[in-house]
Amino acid sequence: MIFPRCSGILLHVTSLPGGHGIGDFGESAYEFIEFLAGSGQKIWQVLPLNPTGYGDSPYQCFSAFAGNPLFIDLGALRGEGLLSAADVASAPNFPDDHVAYDRVIAFKQDLLRKAARAFFADQAGADRRAFDTFCQKGREWLEDYALFMACKKAYNDTAWVHWDAGIRQRDPSVLKKWQNELSAELEYHRFVQFQFFRQWEKVRDRCRRHGISLMGDIPIYVAHDSADVWTHPELFRLDERGQPTAIAGVPPDYFSATGQLWGNPLYRWDVSAFSGHRWWIDRCRASLGMFDLVRLDHFRGFEAYWEVPATASTAAEGKWVKGPGAEFFRVLQAELKELPFVAENLGVITPGVEALRNGFGFPGMSLLQFAFGKDPQGPTFRPHNYSRELVAYTGGHDNDTTPGWWTSSGVGESTRTEHDIREEHELTRAYLGFQNEEVNWIFIRTVLASVANTAIVPLQDLLGLGSEARMNLPGTVSGNWRWRYKADSLTKEIRENLLALTLLYDR
Repeated sequence: MIFPRCSGILLHVTSLPGGHGIGDFGESAYEFIEFLAGSGQKIWQVLPLNPTGYGDSPYQCFSAFAGNPLFIDLGALRGEGLLSAADVASAPNFPDDHVAYDRVIAFKQDLLRKAARAFFADQAGADRRAFDTFCQKGREWLEDYALFMACKKAYNDTAWVHWDAGIRQRDPSVLKKWQNELSAELEYHRFVQFQFFRQWEKVRDRCRRHGISLMGDIPIYVAHDSADVWTHPELFRLDERGQPTAIAGVPPDYFSATGQLWGNPLYRWDVSAFSGHRWWIDRCRASLGMFDLVRLDHFRGFEAYWEVPATASTAAEGKWVKGPGAEFFRVLQAELKELPFVAENLGVITPGVEALRNGFGFPGMSLLQFAFGKDPQGPTFRPHNYSRELVAYTGGHDNDTTPGWWTSSGVGESTRTEHDIREEHELTRAYLGFQNEEVNWIFIRTVLASVANTAIVPLQDLLGLGSEARMNLPGTVSGNWRWRYKADSLTKEIRENLLALTLLYDR
């Protein structure tokens, strides 16, 4: 698929400002859309919007289909009469520069439960028909997700592999018993999903009216403790108790000398193929129903993936195993027709990976921060080697911010040495021809000026923020996904500077 020449901003919903401790689908989302439109941007890229579990990571979620309840705007619930003004104003004094997840979860869950009680108490409410329609349309994933979350609560949030055998193994009679006993909790989770998707559709409608496309993200793997694995254990490499026998990761790389051990269960691609990849088709259809285009996370895993024994202590003990390849995408294409995918082709990329990507016309990705180091693929990230069918970034959600990358030592956060970093800086200055200018604007100008059809800038780079605004440090399990920008950050000067460059380079 050929994308028109344009540019956009990468910003996860959690990072929006607001008084309820975390970004949501409320006024700050609409103000950001106005900023995008005013600065000439055509894409808003977000990370996965699913309900987060372990480590608050959007890449370790309780469901690949459900939405994150924390994104629901409480003000909108007040507008529907489900919460009072006092409820909405009762937020604790949350920090405005990061998400305090434990406190936010407790606060918002209490009010969401109160709103649900009000909703179901009004049996003749005007929205009941819309709610019933939503539940019927999403029944295939919604019922399993609602029961999964209800059971987790009943088991004090323990992982499903530690539940009693009957419910763990989804015995039909036990499922029915739990559905009856937890009916009120199931209704709560249906209500939350109804509100999430209704509010998201309003955000999407505002984007459409401003000519802005939304780019989503499909993680290649799902969390072991998820409704997906509990509901479809046959699709994953599990033992008789549901524990993974092989897990996902990547070999030693830029971020870690021992590789990254993600821990997600690997797929049984033969079983998936036998079913016509039905779960994947449903997953992609759901994502394309929410977004205009989608980033396929860890694309190289579809060609070959890094398989690590579940007992391994590091990812270095893994091996490459062939993935589902072109057959998988042919099935998706036959079912879904257009595949507006962006392939995240970073890491150890082989000719086979690129042949698969090019065979289906998926634009790849290039990060300018990777262009000047000792990685053998570095030259491919330099703009004189760009192709037009490319999405060019200054950096990504796993990288430090560009000012942080430039000014920090980098030692301990990657496999680079001090000598490597000095050489990297020298080449960066020589290639980009700058001395003391703000490095973030040099990088922004470079990707916007490039021939790549699409250029994306993380908002942290646009704001010129340092390492304190980093979104994620791969290989660490805490302190990530927390950064938020402050409400007064999107100044007129920044908007006008970005608009000028966007117009100058025909974006």
